Amino acid sequence: MTLRKQRGIAAVELAFILVPMLMVCFGITELGRGLYYYNGLVKATRGATRFLTERDPASPPTGETADSIRLKARSLAVCGAQVCAENYVPLVPGLTLAQVSVCDKLNCPGTHANIPTGQGSVDLVSVTIGGSGSAAFSFTSLASWVIPHFTFAPVTTTMASQFF
Repeated sequence: MTLRKQRGIAAVELAFILVPMLMVCFGITELGRGLYYYNGLVKATRGATRFLTERDPASPPTGETADSIRLKARSLAVCGAQVCAENYVPLVPGLTLAQVSVCDKLNCPGTHANIPTGQGSVDLVSVTIGGSGSAAFSFTSLASWVIPHFTFAPVTTTMASQFF
């Protein structure tokens, strides 16, 4: 075989291998981006829930209401601040206040108030990102021909309140 024919064969082999290799490369990148978003959602719910554990909605500080405390927690989950500025940048791209819900002993009394434990009872607070319908958080893939768009299951963090 001549050198010229060998070069042609190498070019054909490269063409056969290049497409699957690019698909694997883009797939790994998109899955990594999806995991990065999920990790951001988990950290956002943890921070907002931690904020709620330090506030008692039944007796809020002067000048605040239980609803304003919940709004601050939702804002913490979305933009990392107690009040999202007008042109805020969300912690996770595409996250909005409408996708974040808060549960405490006042607005979810049956599931979050006076939960019995081995040492008495405790009140719970939880923050959820996602859900169904318009509250769902969707991941938009940049390479949808490799990894399709998908919707995350709701991400919830629940902690015990410091106010029993």
